[in-house]
Amino acid sequence: MSCPTLAAAQYPAAAANIACNLERHLEFVAQAADQQVQLLVFPELSLSGYELAYAPELALTLDDPRLQPLTAAAQSRQMTIIVGAPLRSGPALHIAALIFHPNGALTTYTKQHLHGAEQQYFSPGEGGSLLELHHHNIAMAICADTSEPGHASSAARAGAHIYAAGVLVSEAGYAKDSAALADYARRYGMVTLMANHAAPTGGWIPAGRSAIWDNTGELLVAAPDDASSLIIADKTSDGWHGRLCQLS
Repeated sequence: MSCPTLAAAQYPAAAANIACNLERHLEFVAQAADQQVQLLVFPELSLSGYELAYAPELALTLDDPRLQPLTAAAQSRQMTIIVGAPLRSGPALHIAALIFHPNGALTTYTKQHLHGAEQQYFSPGEGGSLLELHHHNIAMAICADTSEPGHASSAARAGAHIYAAGVLVSEAGYAKDSAALADYARRYGMVTLMANHAAPTGGWIPAGRSAIWDNTGELLVAAPDDASSLIIADKTSDGWHGRLCQLS
C-alpha cells in the first residue's frame, strides 16, 4: 500500500487579512508541490489569524469566490490542502478546517471542543468524515480537540491511520499537547501531525515546533521555534522518515 507524503505548514498568519493570507497559502502550496507533498495541513484559523473578535466579519462560506484559487491549486497540484478559517453555516459560526480535494471538491471539518474565549464567538462543530488518500484514512482535529482523549480514540476506532491537527499552541501548552499527540500515535498506531503557527496571532505567542510522529510515537521531524517551514514525512520500504523545508 503506497502512503501519501504528508506535510504540516508552520505558518505566519497576517492578522484579519484574508487576501494576504490567501496569497501566502498559495506560496506554501507551491513549495510543498516542489517537495512532492500530497497532503498539506495549515494551522487553526490560518486564513484569518486567531482574531476571535473579528471572526464574525471575517467568516467565510463555502461558495466564497475568494477560495477559488485554493480549489484550483488543489486540482493543478493534485494535493489535498487543509486550511483553517472561520466558517459561517446558516446562523452558526464555526472554527473550521476547509479541505480542498484534488478532484475539485471542498469539504469541511468543524472544531468540536472550544477553548476559552472561543465560546463567546463560535458554536461547537460536529467534526467531519475521515478523508481517504492513497488507501489511508485521515482524521482531522483542531487544537483543543486533541486535548480530549476520546477524540483521538474515536478516530482510531473509525479506522484512522493518520491524525492531523491544525493548532495554535503557546509555549505554556506545548509540552502537554505534544506529549498527547505522541501518546495517541503510540497507543493507536496512527501517524500524528501538528501544524502550529509561526508568528504571534490574536494576542498569543505560538511555540512553533510543528511536528510529526510516526505510528510508534517516535518523533520524525519538528520545525524550529518560529521559522516559516514545511515539515514533511515520507514512508519508504524501511519506514517513515521526516525532513524540514524552511521558507523565506
